[in-house]
Amino acid sequence: MPKIPTNPTILDKVKQIHLSKLKEWQYLEPNSFKSGKLSWSIGRQEIGSIRLSSSMNRDQPFIKLSYNYNDEPVEYKVNLVTVPSNLGKGKLWYFVCPKTGKRCRKLYGAGKYFLHREAYPDAMYESQTYSKQRRAMDKVFSTVFGVDDLMEELYSKHFKTHYDGEPTKRYKKIMSQLEQAKKMEPQLMQYFKL
Repeated sequence: MPKIPTNPTILDKVKQIHLSKLKEWQYLEPNSFKSGKLSWSIGRQEIGSIRLSSSMNRDQPFIKLSYNYNDEPVEYKVNLVTVPSNLGKGKLWYFVCPKTGKRCRKLYGAGKYFLHREAYPDAMYESQTYSKQRRAMDKVFSTVFGVDDLMEELYSKHFKTHYDGEPTKRYKKIMSQLEQAKKMEPQLMQYFKL
C-alpha cells in the first residue's frame, strides 16, 4: 500500500518576521514609537505585506501587526521581552509567541497568525524533508562548494581567529572544513574528469 502524502508546511518558504531586521530598521529603540510596512516579494512581484508598529515603553514593549488574511482584517500585539546577553554586554530582544508563550527571534506566518515555529506541529524545515542520501550528498558537496563562503567569512572584517590566545571554535571549524575540501579535490576532479 502506498504511503499517504503528508505535504507538510515548509517553514523556509512561509513569510517570516525577523527580530534582527526590526532592530536594524530601528523599531526597537528605547521609549519610542515607530510604524511602517513590511512586504515580501518574489523577484519584483510583491506577494504580501503587513503594517507594523512598535511601542517601546518601559512597562510592556510590543509590536502590533495589522494585515488581511483571506480578505479578513487581522490585528494583534506581539509582546517583546529582553534577556541579558551571555557576554554581559547589553540585552537581547525576543518575541513572546501569542499562542505558545515561548520566546523566539523569528515569527512564521504559516497560517492566520505569525507565531513561534512550534505553534505549527506539522511544519518542517526544507532540509527535514530530504532523504538520508540527499542529506549525505549535501554534506559532502557543501564542504567543497562552500569554500568561497568559508574564505569570505574567514577574512571578513570582524572575524576573530583567536580569543585569549586560543583559536576560537568557529575558526577551528572553518579550518577543518577547508582541510576536508582540500582532501576531496583530487577525487572530485577524477569523478568529473576535470
